[in-house]
Amino acid sequence: MTNSKIAFKGFKAITIIAILWNIMGAYSFYYHTNMPVEEIAKLPIAEQALYQNIPQWKIIAFFIATIGGLLGSVLLFLKKKLSIIVLILSLIGVFVSFYYDFFKTNLIEVYGNGSVILPITIALIAIFLVWYARKADKAGFLS
Repeated sequence: MTNSKIAFKGFKAITIIAILWNIMGAYSFYYHTNMPVEEIAKLPIAEQALYQNIPQWKIIAFFIATIGGLLGSVLLFLKKKLSIIVLILSLIGVFVSFYYDFFKTNLIEVYGNGSVILPITIALIAIFLVWYARKADKAGFLS
């Protein structure tokens, strides 16, 4: 068994977990961008404000982050080099989207300091996927 085969013994499991993780992200995008007005009205006033006047660039960044992460993970599972570019675009989308959330809104004030845990986790996973795809490519694992 070659070193690249040994190094990527868990490749299938990692990429399947990445796909499942990014399916949840795609659902989150769908949910947040299609939440009925009636549901938003049931939220506390401070939370309702977070759903109002979201700029189009934030929605586009959120889309690129989530759908790009899913597509990139599928491409990685299929061992395609294109996964690297798609996952990098997804990572950029993550940072742009979170820039809006944390620097253009009062998200932490509304949800508290614990509200940074999930975004940090998302960013770390996105960074990991880019790193892992690059490592797989350098090992000759991607075509």
